Amino acid sequence: MPTPLYDALRGYAAKAPLRFHMPGHKGAFLPCPELASLARLDVTEIPSTGNLYEDLSPIREAQALWARRMGAEYCQFLTGGSTMGIHTALTLCCPPGSRVLVDRSCHRSTFHALALLDLDPIFLPRSWLAEEGVAGPFSPLDVKKMLDQDPTIKTVCITSPTYCGLLSDIPAIAGVVHAHGGKLVVDGAHGAHLQFLGMDAYRGADAVVVSAHKTLPAMGQAALLFTNGIDPGQVRRTAAIYGTSSPSYPILASLDTAREWLEGPGAGEYGRVARRTAALRCRFPSLCSPLPLDPTRFTLKVKNGPAFTGQLESRCNIWPEMEDGGHVVFILTACDGEEALDRLESVLEGMEEQMGDSAPLPPPPLPERVLSPRQAQFAPAEVLPLERTEGRVCTCQLAPYPPGVPVVAPGERIGKKELAYFRQIGYNNREVTVAAMP
Repeated sequence: MPTPLYDALRGYAAKAPLRFHMPGHKGAFLPCPELASLARLDVTEIPSTGNLYEDLSPIREAQALWARRMGAEYCQFLTGGSTMGIHTALTLCCPPGSRVLVDRSCHRSTFHALALLDLDPIFLPRSWLAEEGVAGPFSPLDVKKMLDQDPTIKTVCITSPTYCGLLSDIPAIAGVVHAHGGKLVVDGAHGAHLQFLGMDAYRGADAVVVSAHKTLPAMGQAALLFTNGIDPGQVRRTAAIYGTSSPSYPILASLDTAREWLEGPGAGEYGRVARRTAALRCRFPSLCSPLPLDPTRFTLKVKNGPAFTGQLESRCNIWPEMEDGGHVVFILTACDGEEALDRLESVLEGMEEQMGDSAPLPPPPLPERVLSPRQAQFAPAEVLPLERTEGRVCTCQLAPYPPGVPVVAPGERIGKKELAYFRQIGYNNREVTVAAMP
């Protein structure tokens, strides 16, 4: 399988060149022994290595291989994680000051993009799955209803999969959005691996952002932006606004080699892990079929998430991705060997008395909006104890777990019902940033 960027970096290093260019380690020395071997491949923009923001090989060739694998017209490598991708995608799809239909439970990078671009968000609430204690996927009808109500909305931004692995029907939603003359942006940060499981999870979307580092054998901050119907030159120019002009070539090379491995020797590994995940779901109480789920996301139902996770970490040296009041989320990938999965299953067998349904509460209705996201982001602010914030306007997200959906978003007023909800769920964020009083 070809790895054009990785091969170019290795070829340059093999010539033992005298490097009178950045980086300062000159390909020879890093004082951290564990990182020393990366120095040879850590270069800068020279003719043989290309430029991330120009249409030059070998980066162009490596990106084209990814685009072909994902069924997209264009792929842009990212070294600033999905945050960089979300900012780029929304800049490409949303004229400044325009309205956008936004997943209420979106990542904070989306809220930051709303502020930077002065966008007017119309929030798309997720349905609450009471029996599971989590926010559910979107249906095409959810999106159609909102777009029918407000024809001025021309961009939709949703998250799929969620942290717990729930998938929305992106092809169907894309059809609805396009029928209304709009564009669909998908935050697929947790779904970079789905295509390697044979899932056509993002067909029809205009822009999809995935974090390779979350679920693939790629370095931290490695991410990808896939676009359709958008000028590739504009994608590169826009990505350059949000990305460093000195991107990490080891991160870029890890994107190249991750794809090659998963198309070659690793091709069957995700299938193996999906089968083990299915077995774990049958063995222990968890989110499972008929919910539309990422086949390798294991979300265990427990009676006390923090206590359960604390025992896993302190007694068993097992570190899950996250927990909330009633769930513990494990990210399983093609890099989890059978021995590791056997050990996880064995430990969980000894903790079954702590598993089972809890009763997480859905968030209250949306609060009053007072400021735009941009006004809230750049307003003079002060930090107050949560119990003293009634009537104040929040400049940050207050998003307790469960359910991970902001109870109060930037620009919204903290009221009695929100404070009552925080007390009821035992929210432990004791200090809140609010807009300063005039």
